[in-house]
Amino acid sequence: MKNLTLSIDDQVLSMVAMYAAKNNSSVNSLIQKYFIEIANRESTVQKARLKIRELSVQTGARIGSKSWTRDDLYER
Repeated sequence: MKNLTLSIDDQVLSMVAMYAAKNNSSVNSLIQKYFIEIANRESTVQKARLKIRELSVQTGARIGSKSWTRDDLYER
């Protein structure tokens, strides 16, 4: 595991430390959980994009050129 040095406003750190204490946690643990959430979210997005590409190839779906303008869509 790597060590990380962060710079954070004293008041923000104090508030986060109080939150961590109230939730039987630590600032370090909160940061680790947040980083894991970000990594998982990005991984999920990447997997979804790959799945869409796979389905597009399997179904033969193609995206054609744009033949309309915004004004055409909202023409009254």
